[in-house]
Formats: sequence, C-alpha cells, structure tokens
Amino acid sequence: MRLRVWALAALLAAGAVGAGLAQEAKPAQEPKPAQIDRNGVLILVRSSLLALDQANKTGNYTVLRDLGAPGFQATNTAARLGEIFANLRRDKIDLSGVAVLDPQLTLLPQIESSGMMHMSGFFPSVPAQVKFELLYAPVEGQWKLYGMSVGLGQSGPVAPQPAPAPIAAAPAPAAPAAPAKKPAKPKE
Repeated sequence: MRLRVWALAALLAAGAVGAGLAQEAKPAQEPKPAQIDRNGVLILVRSSLLALDQANKTGNYTVLRDLGAPGFQATNTAARLGEIFANLRRDKIDLSGVAVLDPQLTLLPQIESSGMMHMSGFFPSVPAQVKFELLYAPVEGQWKLYGMSVGLGQSGPVAPQPAPAPIAAAPAPAAPAAPAKKPAKPKE
C-alpha cells in the first residue's frame, strides 16, 4: 500500500516575490544543520503528527491549522486541510503509534535558505511505515508548522523473488554405483 499526502503551505505572493528579489541580489545559501537537540526534534515531529491524527479522527482540522505558522494558517483553512487529508481519514489510518516509536530521520533537521527548518523520516512500524516530511517556520522564538507531507510506505526491505526453475535442463549424468561390500564374517 502506498499513500502520500501533501499539505505544504504555498508561499504567499508577497513572500514569493520578496524571496525572488533577495535571490537575485545574492546567491542561494546551502542548507545548514539546525541547532536543535534530539528531544526538541521528537517533540516537534510527534506533536505535529499527533495533531494530524486527532484531526483525522475527529474531522476537525481547526487545532492543526491553529498550531501552524501564520503562513500555514493563511494558506490553509480547516476545510482545506480536511480535503488534503481526506484519504488518510477515509482509510482510517491510525497515526497514534508515533507517540511511542522513535522516528528514523532520513534528512536531519536543517535550516534552508528561507530560514525554515526542514526534516524528513519515517516511523519503523509494521506492516507499513509512516513517512513524513516537515517544514517549520521560526515564529516568536518557536518553531511552528509551515508544511507537512505524511504517507504510508512499505515497511523494511522486500525479499527478492525466487529465481524461476530452468525450463529445459538436461538430466544430470548418473553417478557410478559403488561396489557392494560383503558383510564381514564374524571371527571365531
């Protein structure tokens, strides 16, 4: 089963124009590692995904929207978030396991040239993994959700299929028979 849902907040028109002008004036900066500890990452990832899980279970996306950064709120109404995550809700995808599992990060938290923190990874669950990509904006000294991608993917590596049997194999030559041994005579 492969399911992928995106809810990345679109850049506001004024913000996109301003960013474009800034890029013309100076070259884009490479992402740099975010200064955040493991506990901070766990709190952000778990709280974001649990807020989505609760929104999916209740059908009320107001709290998820209100927890986001101003750009996320401006781009996404609660109704729009409900539409974006309708597949997860319809399929009754339970994300509550993220509360006890540790995420495996495939992209360590990094600060993008926009100043936003970006990270991605998965929760190693069975039969499917919860995969995520998160983007946070700095707002008054806190990281606030700006965008998220959540989906299900296959859990673990797939075993290779067995090789097909040969179609027309020649019979193997018979091994020569070993000479029969006579039983030893008992000594008298």
